[in-house]
Amino acid sequence: MNGGLHAGDPVRLVLTTCPDEAVARSLALALVEERLAACGNVVPGIASIYRWKGSIETEGEALLLLKTTAGRVPALSERLGELHPYDVPELLELEVERGATAYLRWVVEETGGGS
Repeated sequence: MNGGLHAGDPVRLVLTTCPDEAVARSLALALVEERLAACGNVVPGIASIYRWKGSIETEGEALLLLKTTAGRVPALSERLGELHPYDVPELLELEVERGATAYLRWVVEETGGGS
């Protein structure tokens, strides 16, 4: 493992929650097909506890982890807002400090940065 990040297009991990696994898979497929993400991992069976409109809610959800680049995050965010069924979809962007050089390169290439 090493830094291996291209300074102009660093890799990002974007997290969003979905009402179920089917929605998460559908979002991942659309975002990968559109090259807004190189990969989407669906983690089913999470429990979310949150405050919404003054009430504490508990819901079963699926977590979607998306691998992309900093340059693609704005378009990914916009598209996620269009496709996501929630009124206020979660979108958290995390910086990737290190990773396997070949994997990081692949993420950049698959999101259009290597062409």
